[in-house]
Amino acid sequence: MEKNVIISIMGMQNYGDDNDRIELVTEGKLEEMEGALRLSYEESELTGLEGTTTLFHVEPERITLLRTGTVNSEMVFERNKRHRSLYSTPFGDMEIGVTARRLSSTLDTKGGRIEIDYDVEINHMLAGQSLFRINVREDAPVKS
Repeated sequence: MEKNVIISIMGMQNYGDDNDRIELVTEGKLEEMEGALRLSYEESELTGLEGTTTLFHVEPERITLLRTGTVNSEMVFERNKRHRSLYSTPFGDMEIGVTARRLSSTLDTKGGRIEIDYDVEINHMLAGQSLFRINVREDAPVKS
């Protein structure tokens, strides 16, 4: 069963001397599917990914981030395991690798929290470290 949720996202990227932080609150969908949870939302102009749908597929030991639209990518996060994939943007493609340093989720059908702390490689070179902190809560029905 799919339900409407409110998603609060804090993302930080540290690439050498360049540190970026973004915070976003958006509406999304939460759905339980065969032992996993799927959390999805539409990106906005604020994130620079307008026209892209982001989906987190949350399993007990693994979280997969899928983006489709103007940006297409799949990032698989498993603690201390490196996963490589192709990251396609309107400006071209690049190979990225991610290794989760920390991975935790308390997400269930009522909401919860996801945290992913990971290293990023671009074209086989360590590029930096990123962190997602995501809080999910049920969307309160509108009272009339």
